[in-house]
Amino acid sequence: MKRSGFVGLFVGWLLIASLAATFAAAQEAKTDATAKADPLDWPYWRGPEWNSISRETGLPDTINPGGGAGSNLAWKREDLGGRSTPVVLRGKLYYLTRHNPGTNKECEKIVCLDAATGETKWESIHNVWSSDVPDTRVGWSNVVGDPETGFVYALGANGLFKCLDGENGKIQWQIPLHEQYGVLTTYGGRTNSPIICEDMVIFGSVIIGWGEMAQPAHRILAFDKRNGQVRWFISTRLRPEDTIYNNPTIAVIKGQKLMITGAGDGWVYGIQPRTGKKVWEYQFSKRGLNLAPTVDGDVIYMAHSEENPPPDVTKVGAVAALDGTQEGNVSKTAEIWKTLEIADGKSSILKVKDRLYCPDDGGKLFVLDAKDGEEVCKKIGLGTINFGAPVYADGKIFYSEKNGRWYILTPDETKGATGWERTGKGKTNGTFNQGDECWASPVVSHGRLYILTTGALYCFEDKAKKKGADPQPPQPQESPVSEDQTPAQLQIVPAELLLKPGEKQTYTARLYNARGQFLKTTEAKFAVDANGTITEGGEFTAATDAKHVAAIVTASVGELKARARVRIIPPLPWKFDMEGLTDAPITWIGARYRHQLRKGPDGNSFLAKITTIPKGTRSRASLGPSDLHDYTIQADMLPHELDKKQPDMGLIAQGYTFEISGERNLLQIGSWISHDKRYFATKKFELEPGNWYTLKLQAANVDGQAVVKAKVWKRADKEPTEWSLELTDPQPNKVGAPGLFGNATNAEVFIDNVTVTPNN
Repeated sequence: MKRSGFVGLFVGWLLIASLAATFAAAQEAKTDATAKADPLDWPYWRGPEWNSISRETGLPDTINPGGGAGSNLAWKREDLGGRSTPVVLRGKLYYLTRHNPGTNKECEKIVCLDAATGETKWESIHNVWSSDVPDTRVGWSNVVGDPETGFVYALGANGLFKCLDGENGKIQWQIPLHEQYGVLTTYGGRTNSPIICEDMVIFGSVIIGWGEMAQPAHRILAFDKRNGQVRWFISTRLRPEDTIYNNPTIAVIKGQKLMITGAGDGWVYGIQPRTGKKVWEYQFSKRGLNLAPTVDGDVIYMAHSEENPPPDVTKVGAVAALDGTQEGNVSKTAEIWKTLEIADGKSSILKVKDRLYCPDDGGKLFVLDAKDGEEVCKKIGLGTINFGAPVYADGKIFYSEKNGRWYILTPDETKGATGWERTGKGKTNGTFNQGDECWASPVVSHGRLYILTTGALYCFEDKAKKKGADPQPPQPQESPVSEDQTPAQLQIVPAELLLKPGEKQTYTARLYNARGQFLKTTEAKFAVDANGTITEGGEFTAATDAKHVAAIVTASVGELKARARVRIIPPLPWKFDMEGLTDAPITWIGARYRHQLRKGPDGNSFLAKITTIPKGTRSRASLGPSDLHDYTIQADMLPHELDKKQPDMGLIAQGYTFEISGERNLLQIGSWISHDKRYFATKKFELEPGNWYTLKLQAANVDGQAVVKAKVWKRADKEPTEWSLELTDPQPNKVGAPGLFGNATNAEVFIDNVTVTPNN
């Protein structure tokens, strides 16, 4: 088995510029190989047309996962079960899954297999750290392949975002989004999937960042796929009810390229993918939307299984057809039709000809007329619960429900009463291995059908059938950019940055027309508000004396303006005594909004992690770059007691959390806190409310392992010589941002005198 080896968590946050040169060299070598995308590849989890439809013929009419004569089972990998939908690109199959599941060495990996044989070509393995995601929900996100470059993009369960060469698995760039942008990873484990649009890779998530983005919102980021630089960054409504695993759809509507996406706030958005400009928004649900929109022409089909907004608040679930040609808030004008009380909240809608196939959350398949939303036949029973999306190919619908039952259905629109051909091979079904679940969608590529369960990856192929493919139908085309050469939008790149004092960054100004089509890079008038200087050519230099501050860089071209944000953080050592501040330090990710600055009776300033934040009382704050290692973080913390309950509090170093739990009366060092078999050190300990404690956490890389030590003492006492806990991790986090941990659900935590110093 060929593999890339265990990937230490080396983060490319500060190395993006140098990696860009590597990418450019790789691209030059691949020019001939990337001239034309293969239409039989499946580079996105919903296929090459974004709609779960394949034009291939010669696929199996039935399958038998157990193998044997007539089973059509080409190969099976029982060691590589998972929950994400694979993609197929250039003869290889890729997906995210668990590594060493159920052991103390469990982590996450991207696997690359030969699509024809199932042979492992390479694996890219990484730890999960500073996340509450459970082990069973690792690998939820779907990877995406780029037909132009052959590169593969993957968002890990804890927010590690990786760009890899699909041929050999070499990392081109990677960013820990939870540490550097505040991507929220929770026990629910819902993780969105990235998509490719031209030269960008885009994804959305609930994000709790810094500055004006400190309050949680479902936010969407677009990165330059070549080097990881941020192109644009937008927010939906603040404080959404849910995290989601929704994935956008790219479509051309009324001559304009749009990215259609649901969000955690329950709204559907039409966004220009090149600029991030919101074209329209539609209120659909009171909670988050998990489906990928299905687009046909100018019509968007979407569903949910939550409460409806007024006036339908007493009814749960809906399927709707929306007119995608409008602008602004279209909540009252965009509905072509809406059918209530169909609770399809997890499985994206499949449109075949004039019918919609909508698997609901209760294991039923509703078949609706796409023109008016009326049911056209009796709903079909599909087991108990649906997650993956059905796929249409070769005149059949392939589908697997969550509890392991598979179906091959043959729709027949001439059967008005039933909608199905019930004789012969009209409907076949069976089950995978007992206990195996199916969260993924089927995949069709080059005459093969792939289905991933939590127990195995299956490849089916009917070798007796002649393989073929109908041409993909013509797709709506954008209006030519030549029709509108008037600059209407200005973009400054990179839009988000972390620099050291004295570091430089050259900005680029890009002009777009009103439809979001790129016109040209341009000269601009650049300015910076503080903490640095910028030249006429756009070269920004962070102030040499800047310490934990921010700068806003603006570009102007005539009346058009754009802005970019910069955090400036010096090398270690750091000290934060909170004096002279009005809020948490602006450069801390996930700190403001969840903390308040207060003064004690003695006039001393400190931070309070408050109890009144909805769904934000348990959280982490990241204090700086993610390439730091071999350092010590220390802070004073005071736990309160409320109704005889105490909070949890702690520190983070190099991806390891030192937690003092007032709830459970213990000390603990761990990396993946929600995984009960990963390496931990624990000890009984009782907090005394009303006392300030000093916490100290040290992480070091020693002989290929991480050695982590922690201690705690009352601030009024002398520091003890001995460490309270020690942990040696043979599967180390080699780098990671310093941070603060707190759970103020029960009571507040006060924080003061935070220091981060290099180890002696």
